[in-house]
Amino acid sequence: MNDTDVLAERFEEHRAHLKAVAYRMLGSLSEADDAVQETWLRLGRSDVGDVRNLGGWLTTVIGRVCLDLLRSRTARREQPIDEGYDTFVPDPVIRPLDPADPEQEVLRADAVGLALLVVLETLEPAERLAFVLHDMFAVPFDDIAPIVERGTAATRQLASRARRRVQGATPSAEPDPGRQREVVSAFLAAARAGDFEALLSVLHPDVVLRADAGALVRGAAASKVVHGAKTVAEQAMFFRQLAPAGRLALVGGAVGILNGPEGEVRSVMGVTVVDGRIVALHILADPERVAALDVPEGV
Repeated sequence: MNDTDVLAERFEEHRAHLKAVAYRMLGSLSEADDAVQETWLRLGRSDVGDVRNLGGWLTTVIGRVCLDLLRSRTARREQPIDEGYDTFVPDPVIRPLDPADPEQEVLRADAVGLALLVVLETLEPAERLAFVLHDMFAVPFDDIAPIVERGTAATRQLASRARRRVQGATPSAEPDPGRQREVVSAFLAAARAGDFEALLSVLHPDVVLRADAGALVRGAAASKVVHGAKTVAEQAMFFRQLAPAGRLALVGGAVGILNGPEGEVRSVMGVTVVDGRIVALHILADPERVAALDVPEGV
């Protein structure tokens, strides 16, 4: 093999890790792919002959790429972060409910919840990078500091602020997949039956529903954020559309719902269960974004 082939082979060894970093940084699978591709291009333009830890070098590069993308995204916003992206629904990673092979089990264990990605979206770009790289991927602050152009102590403070924000806003979700399945199945059954009281029984009083139906969709299914069990349960149009063809799958590492005819997905619902009740629902129904999702065969 020539030098380019060797470099490509070494890069492929780190691709999955780089995609995981970028996805947590950006909350978008397509943007994460773009960030990985840009990292490969930068590798091709660099002399890495003396680089001992290629994985660390690549992680630093993709961190810079993602930081640039986040700053560009922030500059385009017209609303403050907390207000303008209240309806933000991340791209969910979809996996079979009962993984058939060890690789799928690893992916399940490494999955990141949609509720966490929503909170990460409210962080300043440098805070998000410091938290993701250090707390999720154990990158030392000394290595993160040059990326955010801060000292090590200041970088540590960025991660600390982000950590407090995340801990204060992210519920401790139900870890047992069997219990998740039980609650989500009860929700789906109540939606199919149009049973308002049964819906209320599985929804936390302070449940939050976020829905992204895309810019071209109007009316009952338009993008929105809804708070409170009664108000969420009243979204009969949403739930009755989901229920008839709804089927369970892992959405963002937790039991969720795919909607659409057999072999087709038209919308995806991520569900966060805490203490036997649903505290958050994330519905992605934007046709363009749903069509771009990687849905494994047989899900």
